[in-house]
Amino acid sequence: MKKKQDEKLKKLTFISTNHTLCPICAEKFFKEELLTGGGRLIAGKLTDELRRLYEPSARFGEVSPLVYPVTVCPACYFAALGGDFEKVEREAINELEKLTAFRRKSAELMFPDLDFKRPRALKEGAASCYLAMACYDHFKPYFMPTVKRGILSLRTAWILSDLHRKDPGANFDYAAKIFYRKALFFYRLALERDQKGEEALHVKANFGPDTDKNYGYDGILYLSGYLEYLYGDKKDKARRLKTLQYVKRLFGKIFGLGKSSKNKPSPILEKARDIYTKIGEEAAALAGGVVEENGED
Repeated sequence: MKKKQDEKLKKLTFISTNHTLCPICAEKFFKEELLTGGGRLIAGKLTDELRRLYEPSARFGEVSPLVYPVTVCPACYFAALGGDFEKVEREAINELEKLTAFRRKSAELMFPDLDFKRPRALKEGAASCYLAMACYDHFKPYFMPTVKRGILSLRTAWILSDLHRKDPGANFDYAAKIFYRKALFFYRLALERDQKGEEALHVKANFGPDTDKNYGYDGILYLSGYLEYLYGDKKDKARRLKTLQYVKRLFGKIFGLGKSSKNKPSPILEKARDIYTKIGEEAAALAGGVVEENGED
């Protein structure tokens, strides 16, 4: 008994004893799950992107929890976040089945030698998020596919940044920027669709964006603004000024319009205030430049 416990303490992941049935191709497979106790996850700082960093442990080295939440069929590469994987609706199955070859080819172009039957590495983690992004295009609005695609885009960018750190010559940093911009697109679109009543953002849903904490709707507002600030169009000064004014309005909502700021997540309030100041400074400088270009006093 003690030997089995010692062996478990040395493992980072385990293979589920219950099989998962792919709703697209009927493949049966066993998911790899992350063990979290025993000093496996040593929480570090929270980044401005609301990503939780983890310190390497002496026993397990670097651990990336983002590699595991997406369930991927190893046969047809259908992918979705764990709770949604077996809920895909009947009318979407035929379309997703037709796209099997495309999913496999596009994922393997980015990440050669993928194998979802072996223990996952960073490449499988990034590919799993990328595949789920594609598959959520076929989910109905009540699954909130748009914001989930935003979260998955952001996670893909994070994992690609980790890959770049390990292999600086492989252009993973360039790919990460593409996914940051995709994240901006989907976060922006999610807010638009929510406001129009096309795709409601359910208050009780887990919006992450990381796996350690749910920052809720405030997290969506914050990241939508933060990504606009970092990756929005900066070439056109007048458009940039409008973008910054829009971000200031988003952050104004975070500071408590209609609700006490006591109910807001303190990490978001602190980060939003710092970025709000920077945005104000940039907007003031841009406003002066736009007036000067237009020849106004």
